[in-house]
Amino acid sequence: MNTAIIKPQWGPLTIALMVLGFVIFWPLGLAMLAYILWGEMFGGSAEKAQGWINQKKAWCQDNTYRHHGSHGNWRHSSGNAAFDDYRAEQLKRLEEERKRLDEEIGAFHEYMRNLRMAKDREEFDRFMRDRNGNRSNFGGGPQV
Repeated sequence: MNTAIIKPQWGPLTIALMVLGFVIFWPLGLAMLAYILWGEMFGGSAEKAQGWINQKKAWCQDNTYRHHGSHGNWRHSSGNAAFDDYRAEQLKRLEEERKRLDEEIGAFHEYMRNLRMAKDREEFDRFMRDRNGNRSNFGGGPQV
């Protein structure tokens, strides 16, 4: 028996309640919109709503995700222990390769920083030589 007074459909009453909900307090309007869009899934009864919730919980439990590594990678169990072990080994190998590449990037950045420092030092030394060379001429007299 469906005893819902307001049916989850686009009708004048539901639209008016949705607009009124948005005017009064936006979460009420959003809740009414959700009821209009997805209310049929629940069938307007608490039993159907609970059944839908139980179905989604079961799906989530069947599709458990485990956290792997320190970088937020989520992986799904295949159900085959040998394949999961193989996959874990390959992911570990890839993680080690990524770490090695990160170290190379760090070394390259250090190398580039040293090159920039050497270039800056050379330019500064040239500036100081030119500046000191011009300073000796500052008196206006000829240099001998």
